[in-house]
Amino acid sequence: MASQDWFDKDFYKVLGVDKGVSAADLKKTYRKLARQYHPDSNPGDAKAEAKFKEISEAYSVLNDPEQREEYDQIRAMGSGARFSAPGAGGGGGFDDVFSRFGQGRGQPQGGFDDFFTMFDQQGGGFGSGRFGQTTGGFRGFGGPQKGADVTARTTLDFITAVKGETITLAGEDNVPFKVKIPAGVSDGQKIRLRGRGRKSPDGGESGDIVVTVAVRPHPVFTRDGLNLRLTVPVTFTEAALGATIEVPTLGGDPVRLRVAPGTPSGRVLRVKGRGISTTKGAGDLLAEVQVAVPAHLDDAAREALERFHALEPKENPRADLMSKAR
Repeated sequence: MASQDWFDKDFYKVLGVDKGVSAADLKKTYRKLARQYHPDSNPGDAKAEAKFKEISEAYSVLNDPEQREEYDQIRAMGSGARFSAPGAGGGGGFDDVFSRFGQGRGQPQGGFDDFFTMFDQQGGGFGSGRFGQTTGGFRGFGGPQKGADVTARTTLDFITAVKGETITLAGEDNVPFKVKIPAGVSDGQKIRLRGRGRKSPDGGESGDIVVTVAVRPHPVFTRDGLNLRLTVPVTFTEAALGATIEVPTLGGDPVRLRVAPGTPSGRVLRVKGRGISTTKGAGDLLAEVQVAVPAHLDDAAREALERFHALEPKENPRADLMSKAR
């Protein structure tokens, strides 16, 4: 940027802020304008591209405390100044303004050339990226902005969530995309597809697609970490005398379990390795026994139970309960 522009351009006006604007408000205003005029948001619009360069140039100066101070001092000292021959209009011309500025900063009084030398020594030379160079959006002050995340939801059958599967979803623009559902995904879990979201407005990293998973309940099985639980009804005689019963598994063949004589309701029978298998390991199948009481008895069954009742041990199953409750 030619130094004459420091007199010609009002960077505060370009950004639409007051001279006393704070750094935080300056940054907030710039980001809003940058998003509005960025070429990615206005493809083929030359005016928007020019405006974007203009606001980026203004921000690159005002966002740097040293450059902002220098800019303010030059604007204050050189108000109304233009390149002119020495002595024209009764003044020392443009060179004298820069010479005065150099005196105030402890720089050599060599006039126009020394002014440029001073900026190079301070690391803000022309074309350095701090001064006079298009920064390309947010680069140079905070880095490129990551693109926005896109959210999606999907509802899976219980067995699909347990086994895992690759499914196809429709994106915001109705363009389908594939999602690999890992085995063992749980209800409410989020799956993040990195770099598949919206593009960055200034050439940074793309956002992600975040898929929230809902899992339909199963009529038989529930989850307990990596374990699968189910309730297994047994008859009174099976529980009392013992039996071998069949128990279903999720998506596989039934397994046979031994119910020991005298098994009460609530006892859990475990089948190793027949739960949920993931890269972190495999769970078990937990079958909780529930003694089923017949709702209807014929006369012969009732008589048999009455005879059993007369012969059963005269123990009160609630005695321990009553004792602990006192």
